[in-house]
Amino acid sequence: MSYNEIISHFLILSCLNLLSCGNPTDRGINSTNVRNVNPIGYDLSIPDKTIILPPILLEISGITVIDSTSVACVQDENGMLFIFDMAKNEISDHFIFHYPGDYEGVARVAGSFYVLRSDGTLFETRNDKPSVFTQQIVSPVGPPANYEGLCYDHRNHRLLIVPKSNPERDPGDKKKHPVYGLDLRSDKHTGKEVLEFDLPAITRYAAENNIKIPDEAKVISLSVSDIGIHPLTNMLYVISAANRMLFVFDKDGSVNYIEKLNPDLFNLPEGIAFQANGDMLISNEGRTNPPTILLFKYKQK
Repeated sequence: MSYNEIISHFLILSCLNLLSCGNPTDRGINSTNVRNVNPIGYDLSIPDKTIILPPILLEISGITVIDSTSVACVQDENGMLFIFDMAKNEISDHFIFHYPGDYEGVARVAGSFYVLRSDGTLFETRNDKPSVFTQQIVSPVGPPANYEGLCYDHRNHRLLIVPKSNPERDPGDKKKHPVYGLDLRSDKHTGKEVLEFDLPAITRYAAENNIKIPDEAKVISLSVSDIGIHPLTNMLYVISAANRMLFVFDKDGSVNYIEKLNPDLFNLPEGIAFQANGDMLISNEGRTNPPTILLFKYKQK
């Protein structure tokens, strides 16, 4: 089978999947009760809106905000970018940017989208080009690892890329977790470590704030699924799907807040993004429950 035939076949299968999924439904929750707002400004026990996603996004692995009603999504099987309209509860557009693969994160920078593959490779693409293949391949910015976290740091005009675990230290060395930066103003093929998360500080914070650790674990594991930057506070938010936790760090990497997430609400939290007003979106892969995007309104104190 030729290259063009493979792509055509993949397009047909993808379109059939989209047509067969039907429209997703919106399960909104607008509680009039007193909200249990945490110190960072969210009540993570009750979403302000729950959006049920279609089956094609069952394994949604990353989201990025386009505007107040639209997000771009990737899922970790197909090399496709989906534009989801949260007001109409439907996929408004989709396009192929590369071959099928394990894609974990997406970030929007002006008119471009950057997609992170788990091996650390970045793809730059746009959805306004006539060709379905408009990507620019960017070499991995860090050592070999499983990379899942990606976001745009607009203050420094760079991408932040985070491995799921620490790739440079020995398995017994649990002191630091690196964050790599790719400066978009300079050579896009050159990245460097720009920040470290202090892992012992996470353990201390958990002990001081009575955050229980599973009996079989000695420390809380920072298993990064995605990263986002709060648009108003500039704090770094990290979602950890493996243990369903939210970590918040100051810009120097110090721990600011940690919260365990309800597994009944968060199937498998894999993506995080923010709207301009601080409202937080967390995407969940589907398991026993369907895939979702949960909206938490920001309540500034």
